[in-house]
Amino acid sequence: MSLISIGLSGLTASSAALTTIGNNTANVDTQGYSRQQVMTAAGAQQNIGVGFIGTGTTLSDVRRIYNGYLDNQLQTSTSLNADATAYLSQASKLDSILSDSSTGVSTVLAKFFTDLSALAKQPTDNAARTTFLTSSKALAGQFNTISAQMKDQNASINTQLTTATGQVNALASSIAVLNKQITETQASGGQPNTLLDSRTEAVRQLNELVGAKVVETNGSYDVYIGTGQPLVTGTTSNTLSAAPSDSDPSVYALKLKYQNNVVDVSSVVTGGSLGGLLRYRSDVLQPAASELGRLAVVASDQINSQLNQGVDANGDFGINLFTSVNDPSLTSQRSLANTTNDQSSGNFAVSIANSGALQTNDYQVTFTDASGQYSVKRLPDGKDMGSYNTSATAAPVIDGFSLKFNGTSTEGDSFKISPTKTGADGIKVVMTDPKDIASASPLTGSALVSKGSGTFTQPVLSTQADIYNPTATADLRNALTASTPMRLLMGDVTNGAQAYTLVDAQGAEVKDKSGNAIKGSVVPGQSNDISLEVGYTDSSGAAQSFKFGMTLAGKANSGDTYSIAMTGAGSLDNRNAVSVGTLQTKQTLDSAAGNGTGMSLSGANANMITTVGSKAAQARGDTTATTAVLTQAKSARDSVSGVSLDEEAANLVKYQQYYTASSQIIKAAQAIFSTLINSL
Repeated sequence: MSLISIGLSGLTASSAALTTIGNNTANVDTQGYSRQQVMTAAGAQQNIGVGFIGTGTTLSDVRRIYNGYLDNQLQTSTSLNADATAYLSQASKLDSILSDSSTGVSTVLAKFFTDLSALAKQPTDNAARTTFLTSSKALAGQFNTISAQMKDQNASINTQLTTATGQVNALASSIAVLNKQITETQASGGQPNTLLDSRTEAVRQLNELVGAKVVETNGSYDVYIGTGQPLVTGTTSNTLSAAPSDSDPSVYALKLKYQNNVVDVSSVVTGGSLGGLLRYRSDVLQPAASELGRLAVVASDQINSQLNQGVDANGDFGINLFTSVNDPSLTSQRSLANTTNDQSSGNFAVSIANSGALQTNDYQVTFTDASGQYSVKRLPDGKDMGSYNTSATAAPVIDGFSLKFNGTSTEGDSFKISPTKTGADGIKVVMTDPKDIASASPLTGSALVSKGSGTFTQPVLSTQADIYNPTATADLRNALTASTPMRLLMGDVTNGAQAYTLVDAQGAEVKDKSGNAIKGSVVPGQSNDISLEVGYTDSSGAAQSFKFGMTLAGKANSGDTYSIAMTGAGSLDNRNAVSVGTLQTKQTLDSAAGNGTGMSLSGANANMITTVGSKAAQARGDTTATTAVLTQAKSARDSVSGVSLDEEAANLVKYQQYYTASSQIIKAAQAIFSTLINSL
C-alpha cells in the first residue's frame, strides 16, 4: 500500500464525514431526523518482514444514532398528550357553556322560580302572569339552545373523526410503502437511514391521531391499534373510516376494514386525537346531554303535573305549561332502530311513567324470538333489566319509562332506547294566555254559618289528576264540578265529641265510594285533621272517589256550616302557585327510592355543572402532565438522536483539519516520488 493510497483513504473518510456533518446541519429542524455518524475502520495491515504497517482507513458504515427505547417513550407520550389535548379542547367548551351565567341553565331556572314567587304574591296581577310566562319561554329556550350546542359539538366530533381517519389511512399507506422500500434496501446490504427516519416519523404522526403499537418483524413495522386490530401488516395497510354507527346514525363510529371484514373499533381505540374525542364523547358529552335532557323532562313533567292540579284565573282547571313529555312526537324519538333491522320491522314508543325514577342511561332492546319476546339491557354496564313480550296487556315500566311496540318484529332486531337524551330539545312552552296559569287550588272553603268560635283551614285536594290519563282526569274534574258546592254541617257535642256531616247543596248527605254517608266527629277546642273521601262514578261506570282534607279547630256551634266549593275566577288563592314553587328544592330526580337521596331541579343542575367542570379540570391537569412528559421524552430522544449545532461545528473543524492533513500526506508522497525521479 503506497503512501498516496493511505492519504487518499484519509481524504475519502474525511470527505464522507464532512458530507455527513453538512447533512446533519441541514436537517437540524427536520422532524424525526436522527443524527448520522460516519464510522471508519483501520485498513488491512501489510507484513514487511520485520513487522506490520497500516494501509490507511476504510469506511465501514454511516450509522443512524437511534435509541429504540427512547423513541418508544416519545411515541407513547405523543399519543397520550394528543389524547389529553383533544379531550380538553372539547371539555372546556362544554364546561364554559354550562357554567357561564349567560349560557347555562342556572340563571334562567332561578329567574323562573323568582317570577313564579312574584306571581304567587299577586295571583290576580296580569303583569306578573305575563312575566312568568316569558320566563317559562326563556327557560325552555335555554334548554333548546344548550341542546343545539351539544348537537353541534357532536357533529363537529363526527367531522373531526372523518378528517382524522383520512390522515390515519394516508400515514398507514406510507408506512406500508416504507416497509417495502426498507426491506428491499436492507436485502441488498444497505441501511437506509433516511427511510428509517421517515417511517419512525410517520409512526409518531400516527400516534398524534391514534394510539398505535408497533411490532418489528423482519425489518418491517406491523402497526396495531385498539386491542390489537391491525392497521399495517408488512407492505399492506388496512382502512380506517368514520361512519354513522348502526345503533345511532347521529354518532359516528370508527370502523376498520381488514381481511374483507369491517369491525367497529370505537370502543377499543385509545390514544391520539381520535382516542381523546371518543373518550370525551362517551365520558362527558353523551352523559351531559342525557342529564340535561332528564332535567328538562323532570321539570316539564313536574311543573305540568302540578299546574294541572289547580285552577286558573278564569276558574277553569289548569293546563300544561310545557309540551307533554309523552307527546307522540317525543315518544317516537326515544327509540332508534338499528340499521341492520328488518326493513319491515316497527319501533317502540317510549313513554315516561315516573320521571323521578329516570336514569341517564341508554338501553338496548333485542328481540330474542319471532313471538315478540325481547330482552332489555342497560348501557354501558350491560345490566339485565328483564325479558318482556309485545303481546303483554300492560306495557313494562323500566327505570321510570314504559315500552310499547308498534308494528311487527323479527328475531334479532335491536333498538337503542334513550329516555332522556332528547328531553332538552323537546321542551317547548305551549301555553299562550297568562290567564291559563293555574295559581289557585281547586277547592275553596268559606263559612256560611259561624256562630261559634270554630275555625277551619282551606280544603286541600289530595287526589291527584293523572295528566297522562286524559279519561281519568276528565272523570275526576267532572266529579269535582258535579259534587260542589258541598257543606260541612257541624252537629251537637256528645260526650266531648262534636259530630259533622258532609251534605250537598240541597242538604242531602254526600256518599263515599261504597255508598255510605260521609260523617264523623271532632274534639272541640282542639286541632282536628279530617279527611273526606267523596265517591263518584267514572265514565266506564266504575266506582271511584276523590279525597280532600281540612283542619278544624276552636269550638263550633251546632248548625255552623262551612262551604266547600270550586275556586272561582279571579281568586286571590295562590296555593297551587306556591306548590309549583316548591319544585325548585323538592327532590324530584332520582326520587323513586323515597329515601331522601334524590335531587331537586336546582341540585341536579348544579351536579351536572360540577361533574362536567371536574372532568374539564382533570383534563387540564392531564394535559399539563402529558405535555411535561412529552417535552421530557422529546428532550431525551434529542439528546441522543438530535442534531447539536455546536457539536457539528466542532466536528466540522476537526474533519477540515483531517482533510488537510490527508492532503499533506499525498503532497509528501508526491515530493518523495519527484525526488526519486530527479535522482535517476
